[in-house]
Amino acid sequence: MKSFKGNRNAFTLVELLVVIAIIGVLIALLLPAVQQAREAARRMQCSNNMKQIGLAMHNYHDTYNSFPAGAYGCCWGTWQVSILPYIEQKNLYENYNITDKYATSESRYSGSDNTDVTRVRLDALTCPSDIPNAPLSSITSHNYAANYGNTGYAQQADLNGVIFGGAPFEYVSGGSNEFYGFKDVVDGTSNTLLVGEVLQGQKTDLRGFSWWGDASSFTAYLAPNSTEPDRIYSSSYCNNLPQLNLPCAVSSTAAPTMFASRSRHPGGVQVTLCDGSTRFVAETIQINIWRSLATTHGKEVISDF
Repeated sequence: MKSFKGNRNAFTLVELLVVIAIIGVLIALLLPAVQQAREAARRMQCSNNMKQIGLAMHNYHDTYNSFPAGAYGCCWGTWQVSILPYIEQKNLYENYNITDKYATSESRYSGSDNTDVTRVRLDALTCPSDIPNAPLSSITSHNYAANYGNTGYAQQADLNGVIFGGAPFEYVSGGSNEFYGFKDVVDGTSNTLLVGEVLQGQKTDLRGFSWWGDASSFTAYLAPNSTEPDRIYSSSYCNNLPQLNLPCAVSSTAAPTMFASRSRHPGGVQVTLCDGSTRFVAETIQINIWRSLATTHGKEVISDF
């Protein structure tokens, strides 16, 4: 009886290693493309969020003939509360006690009247590219801030030679503060910033903590994604993380409280202009043009940006 030995086809060790190496190279080439596609989708969602904020501001203006207050003092509501009915969050707005502002601690953003609202994370106000944070008693931070002009949060008339040129928003203290509208944007609605991106601070850092007056704002004194630090008046609110594009330092007279527009999108930030359009602004923009975009009556001549 004869026995037959058939030919056995199999990979050699060298061939197997070559195949594994090829697969590794393909994965290395594919991963950046996948990451870029995901970031493109996140950036588009962020842009859609900002378009909705612009539309909400316009609808608010149609109702009240002005933009909302940037903030009522430190703690009694910001523009973010005012636009809730216009981003399909009317129930949250009706649960927020904005009537008794300045009156009691319970009516602060952290008070018992309002924490059922301020502990809610609003997807419409959150950029999916950023890292979510809730720094104080589970009260949430978000990613969009109102334009307070070209100097600091307090809208200094002259900050190191930079002359304040007006802004669409300011904080209201209960005195003779004004509410601004389209009629005040004499530089042109297509040449004036309305809302810009900001990053959420991490741990106890209050940047992006936009239920709070200070962090409801950004200014254009610092460039987009600036390597210069944001300024907060207390070191306990400031977690310096330059590796996350979150440099921060305590404010001073020469460098008062202010927050730059920042994002995790490569190369720049997204903004909404007063005409409701959304633009991507490169972080390499000339600082004088950026500051001019933040003013409402600076009378600057702005080239394309």
